[in-house]
Amino acid sequence: MADEEKEYALYMINAVISLFREHDLPVVRVYHTDPESGPAPDSEGFQFPSSVNIEDGDPKIIKNYPNAFTKTDLETILRDMECNTLFLCGLSAVGCVLATYNGAIDRDFDVFLVKNALMSHNARYTDFVEQIFDTVSYKTLTVMLRCP
Repeated sequence: MADEEKEYALYMINAVISLFREHDLPVVRVYHTDPESGPAPDSEGFQFPSSVNIEDGDPKIIKNYPNAFTKTDLETILRDMECNTLFLCGLSAVGCVLATYNGAIDRDFDVFLVKNALMSHNARYTDFVEQIFDTVSYKTLTVMLRCP
C-alpha cells in the first residue's frame, strides 16, 4: 500500500474513533499475533501505529486467527456492552477485517465496513471489498449516529 493511501486510511480511522468518542460509544482494539510466526505481543510490529488514537481503557482483544471472534472474548465483551451493530476498520481489508465481518454476521450482529478506513496490501483489493460488502462512508456514519 502506498504511503499516501495508508496515511489517509489512518486519518479516517482516527476520524471514526473521534466520532465514536463524541457519542460515548465503545472503541474496541483488536491485535493479531501468531504464536509461531509473530509478531510477538509488545513488539513494534504488534502495536498499532502511534498515530492511531486508541486509549488504554479501550477494550483490547488479542487474536491468533483472522476472525477476531475465534477463540477470543470479543463476543462476550460486545454483548456485555450491549452492542448490536459493529463498524469495522483497519488492516487487512481482505484478511482479518473481512473474516471478522463474516464472524459478526454469524453471531447475529449488524456489521458495516467503514469506507476509506480499511487497508490491505493492494489498494485495488481494498476497493473491491468496499464495493461488494456493506460499507458506510464517514458522512453516512455521522448521520446514523445522530438518529436515536
